Amino acid sequence: MTIRLLVMDVDGTLTDGRICIGADGEMMKTFNCKDGYGIKHLLPDAGITPMIITGRNSTILARRADELGITELHQGVHDKLPLLRRLMEERGLTRNEVAYIGDDLNDLEAIRFAGLSGCPADSTQGIIDVVDYVCRRDGGRGAVREFIEHMIRLNESEAGR
Repeated sequence: MTIRLLVMDVDGTLTDGRICIGADGEMMKTFNCKDGYGIKHLLPDAGITPMIITGRNSTILARRADELGITELHQGVHDKLPLLRRLMEERGLTRNEVAYIGDDLNDLEAIRFAGLSGCPADSTQGIIDVVDYVCRRDGGRGAVREFIEHMIRLNESEAGR
């Protein structure tokens, strides 16, 4: 198994799940710089493409994805698995070449489908019970970076066989 695609959820995975809404309706989310470094620098160096599939629509996320060089951003997707399957088919990828990290039940089908799955430490129990790797870190607090480093180690050990 060599991972070539990392699919990430956003709220609760790339963020801590909090959404701050100001009096005038402005929204804010926080992202972790260590996650960002892993996405922008470690993934390309390892030959892994980052992709986001999320149920919400957010201009904040579009800006962050652009900043990190993520060109595969799919927002407003509530049923994630059919889209993931279609995108894999278009790219000629197998399940064993896809990793998925998410934190809640809307990620469950995609998590079960992916060749490698992970979740932040503070994920819902229904996700923790089925993933291959439970991060020590919480969502929005370096869990994605931890999972990226785990994937890269697996790829390197597979290449060394």
